[in-house]
Amino acid sequence: MPRYEFRCKDVGMDCGFEIRGAGSKEEALEMIAVHARRAHNLTEIPSEIRSKIEAAIRRV
Repeated sequence: MPRYEFRCKDVGMDCGFEIRGAGSKEEALEMIAVHARRAHNLTEIPSEIRSKIEAAIRRV
């Protein structure tokens, strides 16, 4: 089963947040959305940032 990872730094944020081992891209996106709300005060992720996030999620 593929796993996915993501780092905020990969989209230009000065943030040490990382996801490792998410079971799907959708799961990773949900985890990132929670982090964005809590750490970056983003109630919604703008489409241009979401595109960068989706491109930065890596299959490992």
